[in-house]
Amino acid sequence: MYVKTINFDNQPEFLASEKYVNFTTTVSNEGITPDELGRKIVPAGSILDVNGNIVNDGTAAGILFTSIDVTYGPQPGALMFEGYVLEQRLPVAPSEEAKTALKEIKFR
Repeated sequence: MYVKTINFDNQPEFLASEKYVNFTTTVSNEGITPDELGRKIVPAGSILDVNGNIVNDGTAAGILFTSIDVTYGPQPGALMFEGYVLEQRLPVAPSEEAKTALKEIKFR
C-alpha cells in the first residue's frame, strides 16, 4: 500500500463582516513560485489587479477571496470588490496606494 501525507497550510479568516461583494476573475499564474510539491498556489487575501496578477500598489482591483491553484495555468476565482477586511490577517500588508485603489474595501 502506498500512502502519501500532504500537509496544507491554513490561514486565518480575513473577513471582518459577513457583508461583501465578489466578482469572477481570472487568476494569473505569472510570477508565482511553486511550493515544495511543485504547486503554484495564490493565497486567499492576495491583492490582485484587473489582469489577475498579485500587486500591492495603485493598480489594485480587489482581494482574492479563496486560495487558487494555478499550477496548470490561469484559473477562475472570486475577487472581493466591496466589504470589510482585517488588515493584519492578509498574507501581505496592503500599501497605502493599494488601500486608496480599493476604495470599496474597508480595512480594520
